[in-house]
Amino acid sequence: MAERLAAAGEKAGAEVRLRQVERQSTGGEKAATDAQAAEAEAAKGAPGATADDVVWADAVLFGSPTRYGNVAGQLKIFIDSLGAQWAQGLLADKVYAGFTTSQTAHGGQETTLTALYNTIYHFGGIIVPPGYTDGLKFVDGNPYGVSHVTGGGNDIPLGEAELNALDHMATRVVTIAGRLKGE
Repeated sequence: MAERLAAAGEKAGAEVRLRQVERQSTGGEKAATDAQAAEAEAAKGAPGATADDVVWADAVLFGSPTRYGNVAGQLKIFIDSLGAQWAQGLLADKVYAGFTTSQTAHGGQETTLTALYNTIYHFGGIIVPPGYTDGLKFVDGNPYGVSHVTGGGNDIPLGEAELNALDHMATRVVTIAGRLKGE
């Protein structure tokens, strides 16, 4: 999903940085699940996200697997580490949107995105969800961002509806960010 968003953002005229939040160990882990292994495999080669990446960007698309209807711990730890930048107002007045995955339908995708946006409100960020701004959103059905059901084996590929929704969200975010900058 992140790679598709990056490509669509570049196509819309944005300079894009694709980053991966570092996996955090809780110390109590015994073995990675298939889902965690798939996430790690997909992220190989992506540089680690830094606070400077968020400060640099005019628009930020955060992605997270759904964890019990909430943002994954790794992303939450990263976002929590942005306190110094938040205190300086460096996270305000940027466009933000989110995307997520879960193994099951109705697995908490929308609550994950709205939970993510609670933090963005504190940043003073400008949330630009896709809403129902294009008829294709009635097909994928998520006005809060883009979500995908991966199945129990995390092996269901993105379909046409999700790919179109990702392209639309990236284009919308780049367009609105450009308008805010006066472009």
